[in-house]
Amino acid sequence: MAGLIDEPILGTNDIIETREEAEIKDVLIDKVREEGGQGDREMAPPTGNSIHRSGSRPQLDLSKAAILGNSEERDPTILLPNQSDDISHLALDIGGSLIKLVYFSRHEDRKINDKRKNTVKERLGISNGNRRSYPILGGRLHFVKFETRKINECLDFISSKQLHRGGIDSHGWLSETPANCSAEIKATGGGAYKFADLFKEKLGVSLDKEDEMDCLVAGANFLLKAIRHEAFTHMEGHKKFVQIDHNDLFPYLLVNVGSGVSMIKVDGDGKFERVSGTNVGGGTYWGLGRLLTKCKSFDELLELSQRGDNRTIDMLVGDIYGGMDYGKIGLSASTIASSFGKAISEKKELEDYRPEDISLSLLRMISYNIGQISYLNALRFGLKRIFFGGFFIRGHAYTMDTISFAVHFWSKGEAQAMFLRHEGFLGALGAFMSYEKHGLDDLMVHHLVERFPMGAPYTGGKIHGPPLGDLNEKISWMEKFVLKGTEITAPVPMAPPGTTGLGGFEVPSSKGGTLRSDASALNVGVLHLVPTLEVFPLLADPKMYEPNTIDLSDHVELEYWFTVLSEHLPDLVDKAVASEGGTDDARRRGDAFARAFSAHLARLMEEPAAYGKLGLANLLELREECLREFHFVDAYRSIKQRENEASLAVLPDLLMELDSMTEETRLLTLIEGVLAANIFDWGSRACVDLYHKGTIIEIYRMSRNKMQRPWRVDDFDVFKERMQSSGDKKPRPHKRALLFVDNSGADIVLGMLPLARELLRRGTEVVLVANSLPALNDATAMELPDIVAEAAKHCDILRRAAEAGGLLVDAMINALDGSKENSSSVPLMVVENGCGSPCIDLRQVSSELAAAAKDADLIILEGMGRALHTNFNARFKCDALKI
Repeated sequence: MAGLIDEPILGTNDIIETREEAEIKDVLIDKVREEGGQGDREMAPPTGNSIHRSGSRPQLDLSKAAILGNSEERDPTILLPNQSDDISHLALDIGGSLIKLVYFSRHEDRKINDKRKNTVKERLGISNGNRRSYPILGGRLHFVKFETRKINECLDFISSKQLHRGGIDSHGWLSETPANCSAEIKATGGGAYKFADLFKEKLGVSLDKEDEMDCLVAGANFLLKAIRHEAFTHMEGHKKFVQIDHNDLFPYLLVNVGSGVSMIKVDGDGKFERVSGTNVGGGTYWGLGRLLTKCKSFDELLELSQRGDNRTIDMLVGDIYGGMDYGKIGLSASTIASSFGKAISEKKELEDYRPEDISLSLLRMISYNIGQISYLNALRFGLKRIFFGGFFIRGHAYTMDTISFAVHFWSKGEAQAMFLRHEGFLGALGAFMSYEKHGLDDLMVHHLVERFPMGAPYTGGKIHGPPLGDLNEKISWMEKFVLKGTEITAPVPMAPPGTTGLGGFEVPSSKGGTLRSDASALNVGVLHLVPTLEVFPLLADPKMYEPNTIDLSDHVELEYWFTVLSEHLPDLVDKAVASEGGTDDARRRGDAFARAFSAHLARLMEEPAAYGKLGLANLLELREECLREFHFVDAYRSIKQRENEASLAVLPDLLMELDSMTEETRLLTLIEGVLAANIFDWGSRACVDLYHKGTIIEIYRMSRNKMQRPWRVDDFDVFKERMQSSGDKKPRPHKRALLFVDNSGADIVLGMLPLARELLRRGTEVVLVANSLPALNDATAMELPDIVAEAAKHCDILRRAAEAGGLLVDAMINALDGSKENSSSVPLMVVENGCGSPCIDLRQVSSELAAAAKDADLIILEGMGRALHTNFNARFKCDALKI
């Protein structure tokens, strides 16, 4: 696989043979000298940072290297086709009970020197030179846990993926460490000292130990600034995600509940102070619980608490006041007056009390005290936010509830306890960030996309291992452990004794090898780093923007959509298998996809917040990602091609019909035509039934004739007034229109292209915005140029605009003689939107769409997914039409 390099460096002894390779090496040398480096000399680490940063020597393969674009640019993009793409790198947090591992894997598809794309970039003013000072080439952050007592499994995992061979040099390169070099791995936690010799013996690596508190704070700061809806509250079993403004994050109180409790006042990056703590923490709960209940594990003790009744052992206010409240000072009868207080007066021995009741009483006693002390410290320093994390929390619903209750009670509702989805990985993530120029500091929330691949247990432990990378292994696991048609908990299906499920978050098992019933823990996915994503610049208020129109926290809505997706699944599987030739392999993958996606739905029905804040856009993208995971790249490929051909065949007749109309009639007919053509959507069962009732043009005309006004939402008159002349006043044409297109076939050919043609006729530049990746029968940016090229054969307006926009590459080359006809035409361009879903979240769009938007003064969002299920309530800085 090819690696793209944005900020070249020196440090290789490769022989440069060709003139182009010599030119590339000159660029590399120049860049190192600009940065103050000479030859192989390493850059000095920055000063004033509490975290030590280390580096290692880069190993770059320059053979067959090529400069993409203009070599005169200050920072040209360089393609290294022979550079290894399987370069990874990791950091560890080794605690007394768990090993938390964060590792990075770079995976980037080979870039294609697309002439059409280059032409669009030139016209939009997108330069390869506008890069960061070091490369973030895109990749994934993986989160994995192992039990410390089974450390050899962790070592085997690191060895199998060769993670210990990765390193980050002083310029930020992720590159392979030579076998004869002594590699270092960043590590924190007590185990970094305890197991240092074992890592040296088994892997030949040294553990570079980082301060535990430094790592904890660095990890928390990164998560709170970079992950949308990382924080959540938890009251009475209900999770509510909280969006933190990263500009208003500091100061806050970070309460780390491990064996003991540390309370850290965080004032900024690298600025923190431990202001308080208590020796009554997770170790107290586990130690006393083990003595009092004979439980063999922390998780078993937690599970006991779920079946407990603390009223049998705690003395309540009502016990003192004859079942009455003490209203004068605001204490209800159910308030605990004294933990374990009833044991004083009752003539019972330890064995007379249920272990479940003891565990719950103990959990409440410790959690309430932690919550109270935390709030008092927040009050002491005037802090608005309190975040809790650490071994004691572990995503356990009742633990979070009791801490939340205590903070709410003592603050009289003025303060809230907040928790973090990745709370178990703060230390490991902070250790990862201690590498020199790891690339994460520069990432913003819109650069990160979390995905939840179906996974499998790592051998022999109760701790979740990583998602499986090998497709055949994954399919075999799905066939073996996920029983189709039965009730399952996923993406952690029921497994044999001694195993649980998928990479990321630990879910304790109950007796019998099945998952415990509450499954309250949140899943942690794989973080995809996509530095080319940007916030759509035409949003009126990005901070207030919420893409999802439908609230899936409403259980009725959630059940409705899960039913729709479940019923659509067999048809989707059939089309996916057919798209791959209907082979035995395709059928096997299709069956595995169906089981996997059903498992995701089952998990989300059980815990809607399991994957973070759930919106319809997330749900539909999850389906598309699951298809890709089982190597179904484009399930509707053949259907889209067939419908495009059928629609293009009748386009000339439609254009003749439109041209015979008056301007006013034509505008209304065009909008009716977009509405009518948008019916051709394979995501709708009712629409699929229409396909059997006539040809595309017959269905289109029938539908258009039925589009009688007034519509359910009808602002056509406002649009007409803006577009058409009134008396002597001629309207000013829009400078550039962004048309977000939806389905292939009739929708794009008979609906949106005629509308685009009308705008071009009025002198408006048109940019067709399409999916980067396939989703259902939606058109993609890769497919659109061919569709436009075919349509242009029947229309001079489209032909000239397509040539001007670089969509007709051959014609564009022939037109380089500078013909006036071509240069005077407004362009028709195509850009990708940065996503692969029927919906769109405008907080994460492609850089080329963001560039195209800067001169746009009209937005047209078309289709149910982009204009209604998402963005119905979106407000923009310019004219916007939602169809």
